[in-house]
Amino acid sequence: MRVLLAEDDLRLGKLIQYMLEQNDITVEWVTDGKDIYEYATYTEYDILILDWMMPGETGVEACARLRRNGYDRAILMLTARDSVEDRVTGLDAGADDYLVKPFEFSELLARLRALGRRATQRIQHEVDEIGGFKLNRTANILEKNGKVIQLSPREFQLFDLLAQNIGIVVPRDIILDRIWGLEADVSSNNIDSYMKMLRKKLDAAGEGDAIKTIRGVGYKLETPH
Repeated sequence: MRVLLAEDDLRLGKLIQYMLEQNDITVEWVTDGKDIYEYATYTEYDILILDWMMPGETGVEACARLRRNGYDRAILMLTARDSVEDRVTGLDAGADDYLVKPFEFSELLARLRALGRRATQRIQHEVDEIGGFKLNRTANILEKNGKVIQLSPREFQLFDLLAQNIGIVVPRDIILDRIWGLEADVSSNNIDSYMKMLRKKLDAAGEGDAIKTIRGVGYKLETPH
């Protein structure tokens, strides 16, 4: 596993780098947020570990900029901010997981392994056509009949997960694991809210009934007629 660590706390950064390397993880470490985008763009990493409060450009700002430009590798956010609102902000910026300081190293390692497993499961095609929809996974663009359906990064991830399992019910716990991670502070109500927003955007494109709710289980994407 190859990791980019962005952490301006020299003591903590040195400790994280040492501990990860002791577990056979290759680490490149930057201390200025302005370096995150360039490193992530020109070097292939399996996971980015970004501290929220970085000089130059914050980890959240860098995360959002990377996602806007089609970056599809796993991103783990480190922060001392532990409110629900802050967690939502980090996740909505495109982070795959969120770890609050202080943390046990064993938990960081477990989360990296989980993100690594999910990364190996993603479909590699840049553009794929599923059930009449065209998904561009590099640019996070969804199209139907040549018309772009504007989705947020999280909404695109949700649609993509359902599309990969078209016609099959995807349970809520699988959605939580694949999109946020089981340890994330995200409830069923949060998933419902995202699905509601996703349906509203699909409805504007004439595809509002494509996603079916399977009460007590999860959601299913049906092939459009």
